[in-house]
Parts: sequence; C-alpha cells; structure tokens
Amino acid sequence: MSEKFRVCIIGSGNWGSAIAKIVGLNAKHNEAFLDHVTMYVYEEIIDGKKLTEIINETHVNVKYLPGHKIPENVIAVADVVEAAKDADILIFVVPHQFIRRICSTLLGKIKSTAVGLSLVKGFDKKEGGGIELISHIISKELHIPVSVLMGANLASEVADEMFCETTIGCKDKSKAPILRDIIQTSYFRVVVVEDADSVECCGALKNIVACGAGFVDGLGLGDNTKAAVIRLGLMEMIKFVDVFFPGGKLSTFFESCGVADLITTCYGGRNRKVSEAFVKTGKTIEELEKQMLNGQKLQGPFTAEEVNYMLKAKSMESRFPLFTSIHRICVGELKPKDLINCIRSHPEHM
Repeated sequence: MSEKFRVCIIGSGNWGSAIAKIVGLNAKHNEAFLDHVTMYVYEEIIDGKKLTEIINETHVNVKYLPGHKIPENVIAVADVVEAAKDADILIFVVPHQFIRRICSTLLGKIKSTAVGLSLVKGFDKKEGGGIELISHIISKELHIPVSVLMGANLASEVADEMFCETTIGCKDKSKAPILRDIIQTSYFRVVVVEDADSVECCGALKNIVACGAGFVDGLGLGDNTKAAVIRLGLMEMIKFVDVFFPGGKLSTFFESCGVADLITTCYGGRNRKVSEAFVKTGKTIEELEKQMLNGQKLQGPFTAEEVNYMLKAKSMESRFPLFTSIHRICVGELKPKDLINCIRSHPEHM
C-alpha cells in the first residue's frame, strides 16, 4: 500500500452519501489518509444537469441525500474504473443486485494490494440452490480481502449526526485499525469483531424480518405482535447462520449488527414502510418501490426470495416458517393476515 491510504466509495445512494460525509472528514483530518476521496456515482440527469456535476459543484447529493453537505474533498466520478483504480481501500455501498456487474468491470483495473469494506446488505444466488455472501463474491471476483460493516444505521440519522453504533467484521486483525479509523467518529462508534460472516448475515436477514414488522403495522396489530415477529425473527436469524455459515459466535448477534439493527429496521427503514403500504394499498411490492423510494432499491423481499430459494433446495422451509411466510406474502401466495397463523403455530410455541 502507498504511504497514505487512498479511499474510494463505490456507490452514492443515501447510505453511500452519508458514509461519504464521514469518510471525507476522516480522510481530511487523519494523517494516514490522502484527503482526496473518490465516490463512484451512477450518472443520472437531474433537472437537465448531470448528478456528478451537481455533487462536485454544490457538494450535495440532491437526489439521495438532499440538505446535507458532502465534504469538498469527496469527488464524484461517473466511471467506476476511474474512481477505483488508485484506491487502497474500496468501500462498497451499492444495492446487492449490481455487485457482480461492478466487480466484472473492475477486474484487473484495481491495485492488487487493495482491501475492500462491504456495506452491502443482501445475498446472491448460487447455482444449485445455495446463496453466497456479497463480501465473498467481491473477494472472489477481485482477489482482494473484504471486511464488512453492518449496524443500526439508518442513513438519514447518520447524516444528521445522531449518535449510533456500528459493527465491522474483519477476519484480519492487522487490517482492522485502518478500517475503523476511516469510519469512526464521535457520533458513529465502531466495534470490530472477527466473526465477519455472522455480521454480514445479520445485515441481510434483518430486512426480511422488517417486512414482517411492516405487515403487522399494515394490519394495525400493535407493538406486542411486532415484538413477537422481532423475537422469532432473531431466533431464525441465529438458526440460519448456525446451519449455513457455522462457526460464528452467539455474541455477534448482540452487537449493533444484530439485535440493534433488527430493532431499528423493524421500526424505521424502507422495508417496514413499503411492507405496511403493501398491506394497506393492495399494490404490488414493485409498484410501491417505484412510487415510494425515489430510485432506491428494496432489499427485504429480494433477500426473502433468495433465502427461500436456498431453503427450498435443501427442504428446510418448515424449519424457518417466519422467513418462508414473509416470502410467500411478498409474492402473493399468502395473504398478510396469514402471518399471524405462522406466528401462532411457530415451532418456538409448540
């Protein structure tokens, strides 16, 4: 690596832009980093002007994080290869559906000594009925080590500098301090653990549970019912990691990436909000995503579908009834009110 670390943020949605705020200031004030930070921005035209030009002139991402200044040392770049080519640290924060395409574009175009940090929540399907962690895909495609960051971190609240915690899963202790230093602030506190796979699974699976919480809100069933969904969801998350990504620690689920992120996503967050509207309006998930999210992607139903693909292939749907019911509601095979029968007859209650 170079004497000073160059940082590139790959992605510029609301979470990517909130992280750019933090990374830009940390790079400016920490001797270990070059203060020039690149941010890959998927080019869009907003009111006749390129989004990259707007960000570089006004230092505001007017589409995804309006009202917040991004530090002037963060430069928006429309070409991902151009943004990433000299970086020592690549921070991935794009919807998980796009990760393979971005990796194939970057292959052979980045430093061989680079390290990755994935903030991407979700899985990807593997042929033959399995699923793969996003950090594993990035690592395999780009031949670099990849750590993960997950936590109770609603982007708007992080951008408003409200105090929160986050978790970095990093298997290599020598890389942990530099990753913590580029992310941590007085209001954004980092705990590093080695159990990276469990950290990443929590970040994906909690979005499924949040859809269940949204269905409960849409049905007007109150906080007691929602608490049952959250508790059973946490039990299924722990069981899922134990079955498919064994070797993790139970204590990881009590970090910010686990129970804290689960709670905040089930009370805030886009998956809960859209799932509530799904019950109240009768519109499809796809219609509501277009109407409500201003171009952002919904991860919960997509992740539920990927998890179900794996459970079905391994004849394990009955062992994960909450995940299975939420998926079947999302695709119209069950009605939202059927979720209550699932909770009532959950194996935890038998």
